[in-house]
Amino acid sequence: MYGSILVLDFGSQYTQLIARRIRELQVYSLIKPYNISISEIKKINPKGIILSGGPASVYEKQAPFCDRKVFQLGIPILGICYGLQTIVHILEGKVKKSVRQEYGRALMYIDDHHDLFFTLPAAINVWMSHADYTVKLPPGFVSMAHTRNAEYAAVASRDKKIWGVQFHPEVIHTEFGTQIISNFLFRICGCFANWELSSFVDEAISKIRKQVRDKKVIGGLSGGVDSSTLALLLQKAIGRRFKGIFVNNGLLRKGEASYVVKVFRRSFKIDLKYIDARREFLRELRDITDPEEKRKIIGHKFIEVFEKEAKKVKGVEFLAQGTLYPDVIESISFSGAPSVRIKSHHNVGGLPLNMKLKLVEPFRELFKDEVRKVAKILGLPDALVYRHPFPGPGLGVRIVGEITPRRLRILREADAIIEKVIKKEGIYRKIWQAFAVLLPLKSVGVMGDRRTYEYVIALRAVESQDGMTADWVKLSPQVLAEISARIINEVEGVNRVVYDISSKPPSTIEWE
Repeated sequence: MYGSILVLDFGSQYTQLIARRIRELQVYSLIKPYNISISEIKKINPKGIILSGGPASVYEKQAPFCDRKVFQLGIPILGICYGLQTIVHILEGKVKKSVRQEYGRALMYIDDHHDLFFTLPAAINVWMSHADYTVKLPPGFVSMAHTRNAEYAAVASRDKKIWGVQFHPEVIHTEFGTQIISNFLFRICGCFANWELSSFVDEAISKIRKQVRDKKVIGGLSGGVDSSTLALLLQKAIGRRFKGIFVNNGLLRKGEASYVVKVFRRSFKIDLKYIDARREFLRELRDITDPEEKRKIIGHKFIEVFEKEAKKVKGVEFLAQGTLYPDVIESISFSGAPSVRIKSHHNVGGLPLNMKLKLVEPFRELFKDEVRKVAKILGLPDALVYRHPFPGPGLGVRIVGEITPRRLRILREADAIIEKVIKKEGIYRKIWQAFAVLLPLKSVGVMGDRRTYEYVIALRAVESQDGMTADWVKLSPQVLAEISARIINEVEGVNRVVYDISSKPPSTIEWE
């Protein structure tokens, strides 16, 4: 059995990213709540423990703390940001509110190159995100690094096997962040790089069979990589007892419905039921403009339709969903820690309390790029493996404001043009996600010597590894010009195209 690293979640938006970085280094990681019991930790028997960051301050009344006995287990511990402050506070150091808060890049000077910072340069750029800082170290701790505003940017007590950093090594903005995590895993914890996604596939199939037993499972097929991979995994696990259902909610991309039916019925021979629910969804969404309300309506309607179909199939007790880590972390705290909800996802935040189907979610602890690797292992064609991510609520969250048939038509046509152009230019697979957004405003234009007053389309193209952080793509002027010209000339109702040049954070990838 491979050794594991246990990540204790204090509510950070980056908690899942920590786990992902560990898995990239082929070490198994798992996430548990910050208040996990000592007995459960002993059952897991991890090689190391990482305390995540979080939005709280240790001096607040309701601040979350792990059991003090965690520090007496003799297991190597690394605290990140709030995790460091937790270590300092519990072990009788002192943390206070910073006069000069640090957010973003900061130059950190390394004073101790042993273990955690082995082979690193004397100074590196790190990603800070904190309003508190350590002013007094606990007994037995020494400083390892400092910044202009933080005397104790990294600390250690090697006798206690405890290390802590004020910055975030898990984000790509920190130089040598992967090396720092690697040093903790291999030099300090003694881990071996022996975990692979092929192991995940075998375990997932085993877990599905154990959970489902002799019952049937219904799964939603959308044509995206998540649902496609999920369908193949379920088929491998339980064969014909997996029943696919494709719900056309009226919020799909151009040609999506016919494409999905063709691929799964003809190519994969999956038992697929097609449900045309376009009118039902659009009726429910009429006059709705709030993005959270739209997401919840779509989620509730989706499950309602599913339950209706499930009753027609004897022996169905489970609903398979392709819920991913980013879906979970942006909707609710994975662990119950006090994280801040960014937006609800239709896979997790919009499920009605009285849903009668039990959930099968084998990808709940995977990121999008990891699902793609699983898809390759299962033999999914590249055309599906490398499709750009598409949100569960579909075009409903790419129309800012009210959803109408006319606005859907405009957005579909514009989105299809963007996909055609970037595929023609050979850059489709180099981009994480590219799509159109229909804005709730109109602008004046001149077309054919006539004044027009039509909609504005925003073009969004980002590069990312996992969807947790993203930067906008520097598309060439020629590509931007072609996309703009084609949309304005070919899509009736649009006379202006703008390009979104914001990154995540602070923006999200989707507009709603």
